[in-house]
Amino acid sequence: MNRRRLFAVFFSPLLAWGQAAAATFRGKLLAGQVLDSASGRIRLTGDEPTLGVLNDPRVIGLDLELTGQSRGPDALEIDPIHKKAMYALKDGKRLFVTYWCDICSIRTYTPGQCWCCQEQTELDLRERYE
Repeated sequence: MNRRRLFAVFFSPLLAWGQAAAATFRGKLLAGQVLDSASGRIRLTGDEPTLGVLNDPRVIGLDLELTGQSRGPDALEIDPIHKKAMYALKDGKRLFVTYWCDICSIRTYTPGQCWCCQEQTELDLRERYE
Protein backbone atom coordinates (compact mmCIF):
# COMPACT_ATOMS: atom_id res chain seq x y z
CA MET A 1 0.00 0.00 0.00
CA ASN A 2 1.50 3.32 -0.97
CA ARG A 3 1.74 6.30 1.38
CA ARG A 4 -1.10 8.27 -0.18
CA ARG A 5 -3.58 5.46 0.26
CA LEU A 6 -2.38 4.87 3.78
CA PHE A 7 -2.85 8.56 4.57
CA ALA A 8 -6.33 8.57 3.00
CA VAL A 9 -7.48 5.47 4.86
CA PHE A 10 -6.32 6.62 8.29
CA PHE A 11 -6.57 10.40 8.23
CA SER A 12 -9.54 11.24 5.95
CA PRO A 13 -12.11 10.56 8.70
CA LEU A 14 -10.17 12.83 11.07
CA LEU A 15 -10.07 15.65 8.51
CA ALA A 16 -13.80 15.35 7.81
CA TRP A 17 -14.61 15.26 11.54
CA GLY A 18 -13.55 18.89 12.02
CA GLN A 19 -15.71 20.20 9.17
CA ALA A 20 -19.22 21.53 9.66
CA ALA A 21 -22.14 19.75 8.06
CA ALA A 22 -23.53 21.15 4.81
CA ALA A 23 -27.11 22.39 5.08
CA THR A 24 -29.80 23.83 2.81
CA PHE A 25 -32.70 25.93 4.06
CA ARG A 26 -35.71 27.43 2.32
CA GLY A 27 -37.77 30.30 3.64
CA LYS A 28 -38.59 33.98 3.51
CA LEU A 29 -35.72 36.43 4.01
CA LEU A 30 -36.39 38.86 6.84
CA ALA A 31 -34.53 42.09 7.63
CA GLY A 32 -31.47 41.63 9.81
CA GLN A 33 -30.06 38.63 7.91
CA VAL A 34 -32.67 36.17 9.20
CA LEU A 35 -34.42 33.43 7.22
CA ASP A 36 -37.92 32.45 8.37
CA SER A 37 -37.90 28.72 7.51
CA ALA A 38 -40.19 25.79 8.30
CA SER A 39 -37.77 24.77 11.08
CA GLY A 40 -37.74 28.26 12.66
CA ARG A 41 -35.72 31.40 12.24
CA ILE A 42 -32.16 30.95 11.00
CA ARG A 43 -29.44 33.58 11.53
CA LEU A 44 -27.41 34.06 8.34
CA THR A 45 -23.77 34.95 7.80
CA GLY A 46 -21.50 34.82 4.76
CA ASP A 47 -18.82 36.61 2.79
CA GLU A 48 -19.11 40.34 2.00
CA PRO A 49 -20.85 39.95 -1.41
CA THR A 50 -23.36 37.51 0.11
CA LEU A 51 -24.10 39.93 2.95
CA GLY A 52 -24.67 42.63 0.32
CA VAL A 53 -27.43 40.52 -1.23
CA LEU A 54 -28.95 39.63 2.17
CA ASN A 55 -29.15 43.33 3.09
CA ASP A 56 -30.62 44.44 -0.25
CA PRO A 57 -34.16 45.78 0.42
CA ARG A 58 -35.27 44.35 -2.96
CA VAL A 59 -34.39 40.81 -1.79
CA ILE A 60 -35.82 41.10 1.72
CA GLY A 61 -39.21 39.41 1.68
CA LEU A 62 -38.37 36.98 -1.13
CA ASP A 63 -38.52 33.22 -0.71
CA LEU A 64 -34.94 31.93 -0.89
CA GLU A 65 -33.03 28.66 -0.94
CA LEU A 66 -29.64 28.97 0.77
CA THR A 67 -26.83 26.43 1.03
CA GLY A 68 -23.92 26.58 3.42
CA GLN A 69 -22.41 25.26 6.61
CA SER A 70 -24.58 24.75 9.66
CA ARG A 71 -23.34 26.75 12.63
CA GLY A 72 -25.72 25.32 15.21
CA PRO A 73 -29.46 24.65 15.18
CA ASP A 74 -30.37 28.23 14.29
CA ALA A 75 -27.41 29.55 12.26
CA LEU A 76 -26.15 29.11 8.70
CA GLU A 77 -22.95 30.40 7.12
CA ILE A 78 -23.86 30.68 3.45
CA ASP A 79 -21.25 29.38 1.02
CA PRO A 80 -19.18 32.09 -0.75
CA ILE A 81 -20.93 33.92 -3.58
CA HIS A 82 -18.84 32.12 -6.26
CA LYS A 83 -20.30 28.76 -5.17
CA LYS A 84 -23.82 29.78 -6.30
CA ALA A 85 -25.44 29.07 -2.94
CA MET A 86 -28.34 31.55 -3.14
CA TYR A 87 -31.52 31.14 -5.16
CA ALA A 88 -34.84 32.99 -5.22
CA LEU A 89 -37.93 30.79 -5.41
CA LYS A 90 -40.62 32.34 -7.58
CA ASP A 91 -43.56 30.83 -9.50
CA GLY A 92 -42.24 27.31 -8.87
CA LYS A 93 -38.82 28.19 -10.32
CA ARG A 94 -35.38 28.33 -8.72
CA LEU A 95 -33.75 31.56 -9.92
CA PHE A 96 -30.24 32.94 -9.57
CA VAL A 97 -29.98 36.28 -7.78
CA THR A 98 -28.13 38.66 -10.09
CA TYR A 99 -27.92 42.40 -10.72
CA TRP A 100 -27.93 44.10 -14.12
CA CYS A 101 -26.94 47.48 -15.51
CA ASP A 102 -29.20 48.35 -18.48
CA ILE A 103 -26.89 51.14 -19.60
CA CYS A 104 -23.67 49.11 -19.82
CA SER A 105 -25.11 45.58 -20.11
CA ILE A 106 -22.97 44.44 -17.18
CA ARG A 107 -24.11 41.68 -14.81
CA THR A 108 -22.93 41.42 -11.20
CA TYR A 109 -23.84 39.11 -8.35
CA THR A 110 -24.05 41.63 -5.55
CA PRO A 111 -25.96 44.92 -5.44
CA GLY A 112 -24.34 48.30 -5.86
CA GLN A 113 -23.23 50.77 -8.45
CA CYS A 114 -22.18 49.67 -11.91
CA TRP A 115 -18.40 49.81 -12.07
CA CYS A 116 -18.63 51.48 -15.49
CA CYS A 117 -21.36 54.16 -15.40
CA GLN A 118 -21.84 54.34 -11.61
CA GLU A 119 -25.64 53.92 -11.90
CA GLN A 120 -27.38 51.62 -9.42
CA THR A 121 -27.74 48.03 -10.72
CA GLU A 122 -31.20 46.46 -10.87
CA LEU A 123 -32.19 43.15 -9.29
CA ASP A 124 -32.48 40.58 -12.10
CA LEU A 125 -33.62 37.06 -11.09
CA ARG A 126 -32.45 34.62 -13.79
CA GLU A 127 -33.04 31.00 -14.68
CA ARG A 128 -29.48 30.66 -15.99
CA TYR A 129 -26.21 31.72 -14.38
CA GLU A 130 -24.52 33.91 -16.99
